[in-house]
Amino acid sequence: MDYRFQIARRYLASRREVSLISIITGISMTGVTLGVAALIVVLSVMNGFYDFVRDLLVSVDPHVRIVGTEGEGIAQADSLVRMARSIDHVEGATPYVTGKALLLPPGNSERSQVVEVRGIDPAAMQAQSPAMAAGTFNVGRSAGQPGIVMDVSIGRRLGIPPAQNGTSDGTVGLLSAPAIENTLTQVFASPPIQRFQVRGFFTMRAATDRRQVFVGLSEAQRLFQTEGRVTGIDLRLDNLKRASGAKAALQQRLSSDRYAVDTWYDLQKSLYDVMRLEKWGASLILGLIVIVAAFNIIGSLTMVVIEKRQDVGVLQAMGVSKKNIRRIFLLEGALIGAVGTGLGLVLGLGLAGLQQRYDLVPMAQGESFLINAYPVSIQPLDVVLVSVVAFGLCVGAALYPAVRASSIEPARAVQMDR
Repeated sequence: MDYRFQIARRYLASRREVSLISIITGISMTGVTLGVAALIVVLSVMNGFYDFVRDLLVSVDPHVRIVGTEGEGIAQADSLVRMARSIDHVEGATPYVTGKALLLPPGNSERSQVVEVRGIDPAAMQAQSPAMAAGTFNVGRSAGQPGIVMDVSIGRRLGIPPAQNGTSDGTVGLLSAPAIENTLTQVFASPPIQRFQVRGFFTMRAATDRRQVFVGLSEAQRLFQTEGRVTGIDLRLDNLKRASGAKAALQQRLSSDRYAVDTWYDLQKSLYDVMRLEKWGASLILGLIVIVAAFNIIGSLTMVVIEKRQDVGVLQAMGVSKKNIRRIFLLEGALIGAVGTGLGLVLGLGLAGLQQRYDLVPMAQGESFLINAYPVSIQPLDVVLVSVVAFGLCVGAALYPAVRASSIEPARAVQMDR
């Protein structure tokens, strides 16, 4: 074994006695352990919340979205859909029409409300339709009448009876802004209200209440008077992480003057940025624990240098270079960092793994949330960063004591009393 490592280990902890310096060193090592463990646990929980919110929103939002920038929608959507499906990793491309409309319940105009109408291709939506609370997700025409599917909260608020045997006896009307505008330009004309048969109610786990209803694509085009044009095209990929690559490929093929391409991150960028800021803000605050432990390491190793100055002088008199003297005390910092960081990783990963598997810590008032326990997602990159930073701080804390030890004059150190 290298003599420098043996000396460094002997200076840190002696088997014969427990000194004040050993106690201070142990406290510093414990601080590093607790700091690393706290960082691992908190980062894993923050990652868990981030992944949960992302999956929640992506269940509604597409992986990639193409929209027109000219304000008139996208014409010839079929050719654009074929081109989008030719991009690698794209599994589906669905045109849609969206807009605001006034929802008119049957026989009770006081309960009318503005909703977000989303027109989709019924065949394409079957693969990713939201969870149904009642009825079926059927927006096609049946017996000459188009269907509508709405959020279950809207149905309850409007007093519409739930679907039975896949259909509902209730009908609602939709009145769009373009229809109202055309009515105002005509004399003695009543606004054209499109009637829809309620086919079912869905429950959508969403971070916000969108008051959303689904109708057929052609019905939405007729409602908003956009025949032959769509609002945009939603793409689903085989892997969520490939959204940036798909966006870059689409931007190369599409004119930036006519089309805009957004990923799932771009659609909710402000929310995701805030969550990332919270994650790294919490990391910096908890990192103070490791920084304080590093200052303790400076103090404890400086005390070791003062106590062992005569030994350092003897080593130099025996031919040990100043460089190797510095390495001895740098090794002491490395030993503290390695043991403290290692124990912290074991403790932090153990706690995070137990929470991930057994949900040991439930969320307060969990019945008000969509999850019952704190979510955990262990990211290897976070573990590596925490380990490298903690170990680096410990080694950096040993620089001053190492330089001070190497500056000791051998002749004066040997003559000093113990």
